[in-house]
Amino acid sequence: MLLALAVVLGYVEAIIPINIGIPGVKMGIPNIVTVVTLYTIGAAPAFVIALLRIIIIATLFGNMMTLAYSLCGFALSFLSMLFLRKLGGFSRTIVSITGGVMHNVGQLVCAVFLLKASILYMYFPVLLAAGIAAGLVIGLLSSLLIGRIGLFLNGRN
Repeated sequence: MLLALAVVLGYVEAIIPINIGIPGVKMGIPNIVTVVTLYTIGAAPAFVIALLRIIIIATLFGNMMTLAYSLCGFALSFLSMLFLRKLGGFSRTIVSITGGVMHNVGQLVCAVFLLKASILYMYFPVLLAAGIAAGLVIGLLSSLLIGRIGLFLNGRN
């Protein structure tokens, strides 16, 4: 069910034309599912759901380059979020912001490698700001949902 939700959110994100003048920048709405799953069910299910989501969304709405960029961003993002989660002491929002920034870093490194164009590193400040903004929103929404899920699971609607 969580995978289906993540794919639907990916579809919604793909069809909503958000043009802020920065190519490739998205909000990362499906990452809400990743953060919520990481904090409620665990790392292994979050990893599997996110990986399958990326493959499905790239197959349906993208191409092989989309898949390559997404997998690189996912790998760095997920590892960094998992690391901070295991360290403890970091809020979900900070973990999400880190994930958003590292996702963009992973995609940027992938693009530089595949396109053999180190000039793309000039794009980093823009991607840093976008990753912070998206990670903040996703982290806040995820925390809100986790709180609501906790109330539901404890029988307090």
